[in-house]
Amino acid sequence: QVQLAESGGGLVQAGGSLRLSCAASGRTLTTYTMGWFRQAPGKEREFVAAMSRSGGTTYYAMSVKGRFTIARDNAKNTAYLQMNNLKPEDTAVYYCAAKSTGYSSHYYTGLNEYDYWGQGTQVTVSS
Repeated sequence: QVQLAESGGGLVQAGGSLRLSCAASGRTLTTYTMGWFRQAPGKEREFVAAMSRSGGTTYYAMSVKGRFTIARDNAKNTAYLQMNNLKPEDTAVYYCAAKSTGYSSHYYTGLNEYDYWGQGTQVTVSS
C-alpha cells in the first residue's frame, strides 16, 4: 500500500511557475510508474505527465509539453511536477498517481491504469 500526498499548489499569475511535490509513504517508489493528472471545474480528470519506473522515459500531454517537467527522486521517495509559463487554462486540481509495474521503461496515461492516488492540490492561474 502506498500513500501519496501532493503539495506545492497555490495561486500564481500567468507566466509564472510552480513546483508540485508528491511524497510517498508506505512503500518505496522504485517499483512504480508515476503520473500527474488534473481536473478543472466541470471537466473530467485528464492526463498531464508520466515517468517510467527507471526515470528514463517521460511522456506529456500536448497541452503542457515544453512547459511542464516531471521528475522523481527515489532517494526521497518523491515525485515532482515543475510547471513553467503557466496559463489560466492550467487552473485545476492536480493529482499524482502511482502504478506498480515490473517494466522499468513503461509509462501509462490512463486513469484506470493507476493503483494509488493522492488527494490533490489546487493550482490557480490568474490572467
